[in-house]
Amino acid sequence: MTDRSQTRPSTPLLSDRAKVAYPSGIVKTGWPEVERQHRKLGIKFAWFQEAISKLALAKREDGTYAATVGGVVLSIPRQVGKTFMLCGLTFALCLIFPGMTVLWTAQQLRTAKETLRAMQGFARRKAVKPFIAYVRVANGEGEVGFINGSRILFGARDYGFGLGMAGVDILVFDEGQRLSDTALDDMLPTQNRAANPLFFIVGTPPRPTDSGEVFARKRAEALSGTADDMVYVEFSADPDLTPRERIDWDQVAKGNPSFPEHTPKSAILRMWKNLGAESFWREGYGIWDSDANSSNAVITKSAWSDCRAPDAEITSRPTVAIDVSPMLTHTGIVAAGKTADGRVGVEVTSDGETLIDYREGTEWAVELLTRNRAHVWMAAGSAAETLTDRLVAGGCRVDVMSRTDYAKACVNFAAMVAQKRLVHRGQSELDKHVTVGAKRSADEGLWTWGRIKSSSDITLLVAATVAVAAHERNDEYDVLESAW
Repeated sequence: MTDRSQTRPSTPLLSDRAKVAYPSGIVKTGWPEVERQHRKLGIKFAWFQEAISKLALAKREDGTYAATVGGVVLSIPRQVGKTFMLCGLTFALCLIFPGMTVLWTAQQLRTAKETLRAMQGFARRKAVKPFIAYVRVANGEGEVGFINGSRILFGARDYGFGLGMAGVDILVFDEGQRLSDTALDDMLPTQNRAANPLFFIVGTPPRPTDSGEVFARKRAEALSGTADDMVYVEFSADPDLTPRERIDWDQVAKGNPSFPEHTPKSAILRMWKNLGAESFWREGYGIWDSDANSSNAVITKSAWSDCRAPDAEITSRPTVAIDVSPMLTHTGIVAAGKTADGRVGVEVTSDGETLIDYREGTEWAVELLTRNRAHVWMAAGSAAETLTDRLVAGGCRVDVMSRTDYAKACVNFAAMVAQKRLVHRGQSELDKHVTVGAKRSADEGLWTWGRIKSSSDITLLVAATVAVAAHERNDEYDVLESAW
């Protein structure tokens, strides 16, 4: 897709400076109207703030926001000017659309108060003040009311702010790294009655103690290249930069597009001194832990490459496994079986004809498997189990691998790769999923693939792991039956 984030010939492309995921179907953007309001209000955005805003307000042919379903997700360091950008954007939208309601939430009361103070200062600007009817502040919550009936409300999620509201046009989830699925589920229904809603999730890379599941999942979806209904922008320094005992100013400039024009060295030095090196990696450089620690992925690219054999074919009866991403956005079906040299091969295709595939959604998988009355395996507790009843009703045989057996399968899969007892054909999607798989602790000292800790989608890795384990189990039964 053409990069629509260029502002003017002298400015960089957003995609040259940041990781960017674009929604599909963009034909226009609401930015020109916002820019006209900014001229009235005396607001001037930096190039990257303008580029992000253009994408955030991208629209499809019918006039709906292209990111109305998946949202606008921003992973950025601190001291970049995100509050100024969102203030400028929401103030302009409130003037363009009379009666608009914006709900701005932070996780903690302290952050909500800081944002509220920034908003009060924004509302007092000479060019902005004539449009403001009132500013109210009480107990850490606040409201900016506009003469045309629009309003922006602020509060902390920790205190239940925003629950039960309706008709919210714009939702801003500040401190996105602490946003939980529960909070998201509680807040998104406030937009059900809005005509053309939009929501933002904005934060720095999560700490190990942060919930972070929503932020990490959104990032994984974006980096997997499968996000067609969301905007994702990530500014960060290089994850492998060294050393850690001092600031690398070139890398600060790479991760923070406002440095040094708008964010001075003194601001960065304050962060460094008060946060410490470990936190600065996330909040100063914008680096995610999963990127900074390359050992987070269990199977390295070189180890997986050593198992590659482009001409390898499964010669035995294959075992088929299915996995579904947590939000049911993608489904993968992988086959495993013996190859001519006695190793175990894993394979996925996208020709739409075989029982091994990887595509968006789940309907295609149910149709494909039931049409062939397939015998299919899946992991207990996975999203794939939501398909069980339909698969069985369609004539499939479904075996669910227990959590303990799945944990053993994960350990075994990694061992087989290390020992080169596994072979694959070098299929790009499978390669991508396998080499980002991080581990999470399981019972009895075992571990499984961790979806949140992995840097992107691992649907095919989970399916491959189950397929290989199920094949080896079936292979053992075949040997026992032959011996009997």
